[in-house]
Amino acid sequence: MFGPMRSLIAASFIALPAAAGPDPASVLRTLQSTVELHDVALSRDGARVGWVEQVQTPDGPSPDESIVQVLDRTTPSATPVRLTAGKDGKAHDEHDLDFSPDGRSLAFLSDAAQPHQLQLYVADLGNATVRQLTQVSGHLSKPRFRPDGREIAVLFIEGGADEQGPLKPAARRTGVVDEQVKEQRLALVPADGSAPLRAVSPPDLFLYEYDWRPDGGAVAATGAHGSGDDNWWIAKLFSIDTHTGAARVVHSPSLQICEPTFSPDGSRIAFIEGLMSDAGANGGDIFVVPGDGSSKPRNLTAGLRGTPATLRWLKPGEILLGLQIEGTSAFASVPVAGGKPTILWRGAENVHVEWSVGGSFSGDGNVSAAVRESFDRAPEVIAGALGTWQPVTQRNAALRPVAGAARSLRWKSDAFDVQGWLLTPGEPPALGTKAPMVVIVHGGPASAVRPSWSQTALLLASQGYYVLMPNPRGSFGGGEAFTRANVKDFGYGDLRDIVRGVDAAVRVAPVDPKRVGIYGHSYGGYMTMWAVTRTHRFAAAVASAGIADWQSYYGQNRIDQWMLPYFGKSVYEDPQVYARSSPITFIRNVRTPTLVLHGERDAEVPLPQGYEFWHALKALGVETQLVVYEDEGHRIQRPDHVRDRVERIVGWFDSHLKAAPVQPPR
Repeated sequence: MFGPMRSLIAASFIALPAAAGPDPASVLRTLQSTVELHDVALSRDGARVGWVEQVQTPDGPSPDESIVQVLDRTTPSATPVRLTAGKDGKAHDEHDLDFSPDGRSLAFLSDAAQPHQLQLYVADLGNATVRQLTQVSGHLSKPRFRPDGREIAVLFIEGGADEQGPLKPAARRTGVVDEQVKEQRLALVPADGSAPLRAVSPPDLFLYEYDWRPDGGAVAATGAHGSGDDNWWIAKLFSIDTHTGAARVVHSPSLQICEPTFSPDGSRIAFIEGLMSDAGANGGDIFVVPGDGSSKPRNLTAGLRGTPATLRWLKPGEILLGLQIEGTSAFASVPVAGGKPTILWRGAENVHVEWSVGGSFSGDGNVSAAVRESFDRAPEVIAGALGTWQPVTQRNAALRPVAGAARSLRWKSDAFDVQGWLLTPGEPPALGTKAPMVVIVHGGPASAVRPSWSQTALLLASQGYYVLMPNPRGSFGGGEAFTRANVKDFGYGDLRDIVRGVDAAVRVAPVDPKRVGIYGHSYGGYMTMWAVTRTHRFAAAVASAGIADWQSYYGQNRIDQWMLPYFGKSVYEDPQVYARSSPITFIRNVRTPTLVLHGERDAEVPLPQGYEFWHALKALGVETQLVVYEDEGHRIQRPDHVRDRVERIVGWFDSHLKAAPVQPPR
């Protein structure tokens, strides 16, 4: 297996010409010193804000050590207070915050009692004491106080402490292999700890998200029978009685659903439905349905040239939503009775609590809190009135931009108006000269690029590269029709969009069209593999967790349900639709030097896909290299692996696109 090769990579960096930009090793150290902030929560009265910080290591944020911070916003001189279930003075894995309705308590999860076994705790914010409410063996997530504060709900997989989801390293399967289904159920525990946790929802139903009805008698939830990881794409909307556990189907969607939310009076449920390729990467239209499912849902955002991602129903007559418009973040309100959404704020930045555009709101909607970042601003927690937020943290205030300005580009491709971001080098090329460019293709495909403190893009720009980040058809931000425009057409229309984006960048910036590279992860890795089989436009490529063969991938991955809305049928029913979009079908066309990166235990895109592409290139005499990261899943997490991976990406492009190339890492 693979281990970091720090000394060799550092040597390749030192060999770069001085004109290439600041020392890449020091830039990377700066970028990896960024404190990762997430799980922002705001009390209902807006007085307190909480968040989670990942603990720093010499190579970057730790994946499994985090701390909880809470700030009282009503006291100008107040400083954040750390809350922890630990008693040993060490950091633990602590996250998933939720304030009690009166704002005096905070629920969170922690593995302080036993590593990698989360338990539910409640902190008294008046005296900072912490009580443990559960002693379970299994996986816990998403604690939420009942509206009256008497109970806390949580999602619970009994005996499933190792159930990490498709992005984490997959469990190894040996011996007789059979599917063992462990369902995630809604469970309740008294907030005072007077009784143990009890599972409520049906034992054969896996729940993904939920929202309390205001009277506490039911929750609206998305769920599916069978495997949790695989069946998110066929989840239905349920109403679940919190006393009897009875589950009633409210809506059976034709696509994917998320964000179930009760109306203030408990009579209706709002949700987002649309084509989504990844759980947690939300996008679609907003629908409203009676809570008893007595009539069909109404679409409140049909035809919107943007993609709703999160929602809050705070007032009876309107819904507040976070959305993406092209490559920007925005918040809007939409009348429940019907009518056009009103944009409340829009900005060329990334405002989020988790991945999607969104915020945590006070009960009246007048105060919000979130994480805010952009290409030139490292992430910080913010709070205040929508669009006039003030910084809550200064954790990354010392970090300065390492790239040049970013501009939003728009170009025409077939019938579509396509948008992307062009990041300029930290040191622009000398007058009369041209610089290389790297195209970064986002994953998904139902996803999008927003201005973010992105390590790979910023490091490349610091080293003299223009960086193009397109949002081709299939992306969020252009409305549901744009997101669905790649159905049964993977690689064809979206590649045309990307190549025409390269043309647009060459027209407006001093980019050398002969020194353009392409990189992507997940679906972006697939698009990289696909691009080098279809065009010789790119002089170098890096494919991370890419899909080489959709036919073999269908039988290898553990989340094959996501493919059906895109391909129409299973691979066993229509193999040709999969073959026509597979890079391996056209592998003999490849001439581009290609670096292949992969996690050893990737369940979402299994390692054989990387092996297959690398092996084919080797057999055909194309320059290639395969790097496998030990014990990693779809998302590379170990800080030393994260560092090595980005070093290799930049090193590969330096060796093939720089005017004075250097030897790539081996």
